Amino acid sequence: MKKPILSLVALTLLTVLTLAAEAKPIKLLIVDGQNNHNWRAMTPWMKTQFEATKMFSVDVSTTPQRTRIPGGLNKEQRAKAIQAANQLNAKQWKEWRPAFDKYDVIVSNYNGQEWPAAVKADFEKYMKNGGRFVVVHAADNSFPNWLEYNKMIGLGGWGGRTEKHGPYVYYNEEGKLVRDTRKGRGGSHGPQHEFTIEIRNGDHPVTQGMPAKWKHGRDELYDSLRGPAVNMEVLATAWSPKSKRHEPMMMVINYGNGLIFHTPMGHENGVALQCVGFITTLNRACEWLATGKVSTKLPGNFPTADKVSVLKKK
Repeated sequence: MKKPILSLVALTLLTVLTLAAEAKPIKLLIVDGQNNHNWRAMTPWMKTQFEATKMFSVDVSTTPQRTRIPGGLNKEQRAKAIQAANQLNAKQWKEWRPAFDKYDVIVSNYNGQEWPAAVKADFEKYMKNGGRFVVVHAADNSFPNWLEYNKMIGLGGWGGRTEKHGPYVYYNEEGKLVRDTRKGRGGSHGPQHEFTIEIRNGDHPVTQGMPAKWKHGRDELYDSLRGPAVNMEVLATAWSPKSKRHEPMMMVINYGNGLIFHTPMGHENGVALQCVGFITTLNRACEWLATGKVSTKLPGNFPTADKVSVLKKK
């Protein structure tokens, strides 16, 4: 009788361990601290939405801030204030060294000063060795002259980006992907407005089951993004009344052994961030990056082709 009992105990223990392993949360790190958008509002909201799924544990790494020089100083006082600020800023940046390899997925809500060389090297190593990365909205404005970062995000805007940084990528009216190498600036948008997301690959785990077209809450619709765009697939687009083209709104990029999900959606006006479509997309993208699959079902209030769905703040 001992052997069957021992076998039952072993099977029970194995089941418990398996369930515990399956219940282990996906570890996310949001990087913020500087942005031309309101990162102080964006990060807490995204963190709350991630944690509401019960799938993620979320940490935040906030970079040093730009030091502001007070007004009303004479020339000598201003020079001293700038010198002191630069010294303090250099010390703070030297101390900022995120442990990227502790996390399953890194989410960037950052657009600001260059990271220190050591941090950039750490991040490149993390990604090349199989890291997972999510780029949200203005994070694709960052680091125009960091080549490896631009390879990771596929496309970016502003910061002096031009055709020298890579082609302008969009879908034409015939549904074909265009890589336009003609001269031009990278990055633009018109007034914020509601716009329709058009799924280009409905078989991908992130987009599977989504309506072929769904309406996104009022947002900045980025257009004319440029970059290396290598090993990149566009999962969804939106037609821009400014560029008169279908602009990429969801992209996946391979970089070494790493994998990236990039969405230009997510302005901090509140409506864009609260769009159920945006929230669902971000949650699904992080689950897919970490596990290779998506268990997150589309909520019943997911947007339709003619109706925006916004999650109200409590």
